[in-house]
Amino acid sequence: MTVAPDGRSLVGDVVRLDPLQDGDYDELYAAIGNEQVYAGGFNGGVVPADVAAMRAEWTPAIAKRFAYTVRMVADGTVVGTSSLGDVDLVNERIHLGWTGYAPAVWGTAVNPATKLLLMRHAFEDCGFGRLKIQTGLKNTHSQAAIAKLGATREGVLRRHMLLGDGTWRDTVVFSILADEWPTVRQRLEERINR
Repeated sequence: MTVAPDGRSLVGDVVRLDPLQDGDYDELYAAIGNEQVYAGGFNGGVVPADVAAMRAEWTPAIAKRFAYTVRMVADGTVVGTSSLGDVDLVNERIHLGWTGYAPAVWGTAVNPATKLLLMRHAFEDCGFGRLKIQTGLKNTHSQAAIAKLGATREGVLRRHMLLGDGTWRDTVVFSILADEWPTVRQRLEERINR
């Protein structure tokens, strides 16, 4: 039986994912509130003007998904956010996305460690059969990172999302199925341990 994520904290050796709380916004804005993070289309590609603007914009959006604050286990530093959403229990599918990290942790174990925790929760705790990950067609960095996870590229949704600057984003869709999860999990664990 497939169940929705339950909002528990997800803890690994590298990162800890806690449900995003109102008190997290100051640290989250300090970590990801800059042009470098948003340039690839994160959250519509427009950086909120300040913490208050981020809170006002994000609060209604995160009410529709399971949003997490990503912290380093070693010292509790907030380094980003990621979410599980678009939950469809009948069809056993979920979307892993809305992910943004501080540039200082790009290319480190943070992304694979975060993805491992979220995917393990989706597949093993909740019983989903399909997990979708998507990114903008112009965001080749994210496409490469998603492919490196072992996800299968399914195609491109053309003129899919209106961005904050008034342009349209083409969206590249990837997926991982439950029977692919053991291989993906092993690859993620190997990357984290390197």
